[in-house]
Amino acid sequence: MDRQTLEAHRSFLKDDIRQKLDFSQTAQSRRLPPPPVEKPFSVNAKRIDLPRVKQLEQIGNIDLKTAIAKRESCRIYADTPLTLEELSLLLWATQGVRLKLDAGHTLRTVPSAGCRHAFETYLGVLNVNGLAKGIYRYLPLEHQLLFEFEVTELERKITRAALGQPYPGDAAVTFIWTVIPYRMEWRYGLAAHKVIALDAGHVCQNLYLACEAIGAGTCAIAAYDQQVMDDLLLVDGEEEFTIYLAPVGKKP
Repeated sequence: MDRQTLEAHRSFLKDDIRQKLDFSQTAQSRRLPPPPVEKPFSVNAKRIDLPRVKQLEQIGNIDLKTAIAKRESCRIYADTPLTLEELSLLLWATQGVRLKLDAGHTLRTVPSAGCRHAFETYLGVLNVNGLAKGIYRYLPLEHQLLFEFEVTELERKITRAALGQPYPGDAAVTFIWTVIPYRMEWRYGLAAHKVIALDAGHVCQNLYLACEAIGAGTCAIAAYDQQVMDDLLLVDGEEEFTIYLAPVGKKP
């Protein structure tokens, strides 16, 4: 690898762009309306209510020091299904809404640059009590699951999309986060993309800690076939595309 190519890719990690960017030309500065905080859905779509956090007092009780000390990547899972209550806790911990400020901003359980929260959470559900296998999407404003569609041989297809890594197909559920870049670009323009990557880390670390609270494990995955994974979710790969995934299952 030549030095010039290496330095060009390293520059993504730096914040020099803020000295070069004219922030007066961002969509926010030009007073364009912000994109919605949640991807739209049909009112006739099948939705599943999730137990609210206040109803989950009997699960997820673990002190923070223990959760941090035990946190590790887990790639082997028991056949035990997750409960809907456990899944509800994981979704709340990773993208739960604490307060909707306005049409374009929400306060959530994870930090996000400029309160932009550019992610959508899809789930490859394989072994969750009360849910049929298939692709679902989390609706954070409603705290509901939206049933997207059924996928035949989902275990095999999600493993293939993860470049043959078997654990996404062995898990009870695989979290697949997509990004809608314009949510962040609306405020930061070309400075948006580094902070999107940073935000993804905040989300996945919360998943790790929440998994410890329910006796489950997860493993962050950043290596996947971009087009195959996007095709699996039926997203366009341009205005919305996969950025991160993490299978979850009970520890053996």
